[in-house]
Amino acid sequence: MNYIVISPYYPQNFQQFTVELAKKGITVLGIGQEPYDQLDQPLKEALTEYFRVEDLENVEEVKRAVAFLFHKHGPIDRIESLNEYWMELDASLREQFHVFGLKPSELKKTKFKSEMKKLFKKAGVPVAPGQVVKTLAGLDQAVKKIGLPLIAKPDNGVGAAATFKLETEADVAHFKENWDRSVVYFIEKFVDSSVICTFDGLLDHEGNIVFSTTFDYAYTPLDLLLYGYENSYYILKEIDPKLQAYGEAIIKAFGMKERFFHIEFFRTEDDYIAIEYNNRPAGGFTVDLYNFAHSIDLYKGYADVVHGDPFEKQSRETEFGLVTARRKSEHYALSEEELREKYGYKLKAVKEVPEAFASLQGDTHYILTSPERSEIDQMILDFRKKA
Repeated sequence: MNYIVISPYYPQNFQQFTVELAKKGITVLGIGQEPYDQLDQPLKEALTEYFRVEDLENVEEVKRAVAFLFHKHGPIDRIESLNEYWMELDASLREQFHVFGLKPSELKKTKFKSEMKKLFKKAGVPVAPGQVVKTLAGLDQAVKKIGLPLIAKPDNGVGAAATFKLETEADVAHFKENWDRSVVYFIEKFVDSSVICTFDGLLDHEGNIVFSTTFDYAYTPLDLLLYGYENSYYILKEIDPKLQAYGEAIIKAFGMKERFFHIEFFRTEDDYIAIEYNNRPAGGFTVDLYNFAHSIDLYKGYADVVHGDPFEKQSRETEFGLVTARRKSEHYALSEEELREKYGYKLKAVKEVPEAFASLQGDTHYILTSPERSEIDQMILDFRKKA
């Protein structure tokens, strides 16, 4: 089997996917723009060949690289980055070279929020009322039809980027002034819930769920953007049966195969409202969080799925797992040394956040586990308490 990984160097924690694929005997071929000497040694050893391009944004250059590797190594079985940013590039390459996996036409349903909503409804999962707006007149119509407060997001966008909260007519006027009309927006009713939770997991080659989990955000992505909070989110030991049922119905409606999924919901007092479907693992160091909380190895698990081997189930009971952040610009009440002493073996890893994401997510992420939910709350307080 020949597997081309796009951008094998970045993000750095995803290098382990390449390492585990190679351990299965898969020929892993890399295409990236970093010099070969910059690659970590385990990654170099895992790659059968690395083709450096000047710019991964240059689709024609990347296509020539794939053609070269095809000619040298034979038919390509997979092309994947596991990265939201390169998802459209991955899909276009698969289509051109007739490779298994998502093609551009199939990608539409997970790139556009308006298309996601249609499938959420098909799955019988609650959604907030909303509509696409392309013009000022369309915006005025949406405001009148749905009613304030509203959230305005790019229809094709990731996370909370370029998001506006519209509570008053003044907010609507501000949005109109700042709206780049070339960007199509999706306007939806603001959901009064401070809790965003997820249904995450991995699908096998037939589209069956082989692993699933859920986590809560301590603060919503919008709050991180607006107020600069330190990022914190935590794995729960058990999945609410209603959330599980909604998640499984959504997976069936979207019909994805051999992929990670990351589905976000608002949690209300007695229900869940679907927000968006992501065709990838949750960002940052969440795969590592999954692994620590569930005593599992999803880097290896993904390689097993690709290779057609049985997925290895977790060996121990699930614990609560936390990722919490700190900023270099802040002065905290407890030093990192004091926190290491207090939490000992429960502090599993310390990770530096890439500069591109540090302003939103914090500079350093700490991964911790605990058998007790109350201790997770205390960990969040201890790590964020200011001096």
